[in-house]
Amino acid sequence: MADLRKIIIDGIEVEVDPSMTLIQACEEAGVEIPRFCYHERLSIAGNCRMCLVEVVGGPPKPAASCAMQVKDLRPGPNGEPSVVKTNSPMVKKSREGVMEFLLINHPLDCPICDQGGECDLQDQAMAYGVDFSRYREPKRASEDLNLGPLVATTMTRCISCTRCVRFTTEVAGITQMGQTGRGEDSEITSYLNTTLDSNLQGNIIDLCPVGALTSKPYAFTARPWELTKTETIDVMDALGSSIRVDTKGREVKRIVPRNHDGVNEEWISDKTRFVWDGLRRQRLDTPYIREGGKLRKATWAEALAATAAAMKGKKVLGLVGDLAPVEAAFALKQLVEGQGGSVECRVDGARLPAGNRSAYVGTARIADIDRAKVILLVGTNPRTEAPVLNARIRKAWAAGARVGLIGPKVDLTYDYHHFGNDRKALIDLVAKVQAKDDTIVIVGQGALNEADGEAVLSQVMRYTEGAGAKLLVLHTAAARVGALDVGAVTEGGLAALEGAEVVYNLGADEVEIAPGAFVIYQGSHGDRGAHRADIILPAAAYTEENGLFVNTEGRPQLAFRAGFAPGEAKENWAILRALSAELGATQPWDTLAGLRKALVAAHPHLGRVDTVADNAWQALPVAAPGKADFRYAIRDFYLTNAIARASGLMAELSAMAKARAEAPLAAE
Repeated sequence: MADLRKIIIDGIEVEVDPSMTLIQACEEAGVEIPRFCYHERLSIAGNCRMCLVEVVGGPPKPAASCAMQVKDLRPGPNGEPSVVKTNSPMVKKSREGVMEFLLINHPLDCPICDQGGECDLQDQAMAYGVDFSRYREPKRASEDLNLGPLVATTMTRCISCTRCVRFTTEVAGITQMGQTGRGEDSEITSYLNTTLDSNLQGNIIDLCPVGALTSKPYAFTARPWELTKTETIDVMDALGSSIRVDTKGREVKRIVPRNHDGVNEEWISDKTRFVWDGLRRQRLDTPYIREGGKLRKATWAEALAATAAAMKGKKVLGLVGDLAPVEAAFALKQLVEGQGGSVECRVDGARLPAGNRSAYVGTARIADIDRAKVILLVGTNPRTEAPVLNARIRKAWAAGARVGLIGPKVDLTYDYHHFGNDRKALIDLVAKVQAKDDTIVIVGQGALNEADGEAVLSQVMRYTEGAGAKLLVLHTAAARVGALDVGAVTEGGLAALEGAEVVYNLGADEVEIAPGAFVIYQGSHGDRGAHRADIILPAAAYTEENGLFVNTEGRPQLAFRAGFAPGEAKENWAILRALSAELGATQPWDTLAGLRKALVAAHPHLGRVDTVADNAWQALPVAAPGKADFRYAIRDFYLTNAIARASGLMAELSAMAKARAEAPLAAE
């Protein structure tokens, strides 16, 4: 670390890294600096001029604190620390002047603007502006852009901070937004008026400091102060992004990101942000029993009695779906195995070895990608499997990391070396492996859910060992790692379906269950699982119950209830507890806290919330995989689970993505 340097900010002496900007140094000193264009995760533009400060001994004009580094400051005449003032008359006058210019053309939309109540321009005009205007001329107006069904634009409000341009270019990796014109004619626009082709585009809504970019689905539905805010965890992919769910009454109105440097920084994918309309459509809100080929509504007492009668004395297989919390998987395992049955969570057929955490989680952390020099992707397309993780890989690539891909060529938003499509490319690479510094190998579920998945994983682990690298297994299901941790696996995996007389389906909607077996479905939506069911037990969705999830790097995280399940739907663990009593094998807990106590006693690492455990390396015996090409696990990013398939907006986005992929290119 560089030698620290002393500077004095508003009379406070602080020691900071000389490479810091003045705005960062002021934050270290606890001094607030207003800003519009500056954002700590984007490049510096220095164009809003709101962060001006006075540098004593410098030029007789204010300096932009976001664009000046501490090492650029001159010391005093006798070597005294440099002095910076953030509240002098010069600074006050310059801030008022900047704010006056910003408001010259800004429309008085506050009463009808969705940003009202959480608008940086509002807040800073109150704190640093003046209470009058000298402007008498007509205001400028701009035409609105059509960026697609997610982001609403009111470009007359735009203050040209360029945050959206820098985010889409630097983080999302698309080049469809930019600024044209000069002076009063300058405006943010999209290239040839195209809609944005990115599954991270919703983040520009959060970045926009005014109401120029707002959420289309949320428009005019609520004000910020009417919403109940719940901090929780996302389950749309296995990354476990930190989110905040905002509800009004019983309805989810929007989902926004929370900062977590170790996982999602402060970004979330569009599916995470906009899937909430699927939480209120096609919901299961009462139990059903199939009689004479048709489902009829039933009471809970009837449904539980019928379920218990169907399970007694039969060969039962429990399936753990992709969105089930760890507590539900643990309770289902205890219940089904108590009846002599078995439980399986690898419902996509992934050949993940149970009991070997270094093989089904790996040894790398998501944050390790930032420091990686070499990143090898095997059978994974992170742009669709975990868009926020892909943005992190792009950040490492932009910092100089080299990326390699084994699998079909795709647009990952960054350059990579393509080693080939098939298993042979992997074997060839393993044969000539040599030790490399700071290497991360990321293997996807597409490489592991074929018949030779375990052999592929053994080759990947062999390469990881030879390169002195770290391994990250990129999962696509939020529930998978937690279910593997509690041992919800059976010998032979999904092959056990063939011999099962009764299938207890805990929200697994991606599995085809052949005719013959009696199916009990416990889930939140009327999706494929419910259509095949003989008994339906309605359960809560992820925003409607407290639960524990373990993300793809093995980090246990708590999801909290933001609202209540509709109708007679119950929490997952409570349904299993009630059913255990009906079966005469009552589970030894009456509360979620009691269940968690038993869970942590059996698996202590699950009690260390938000901590990534170190996994002891256990290499698999090396086996030869087949010769087929790799296939990616996700074909349609927007329709991966029951909640997403119930969402009208996700269906629209899926159709748009399909049309875009099929559109002929010019000059073909």
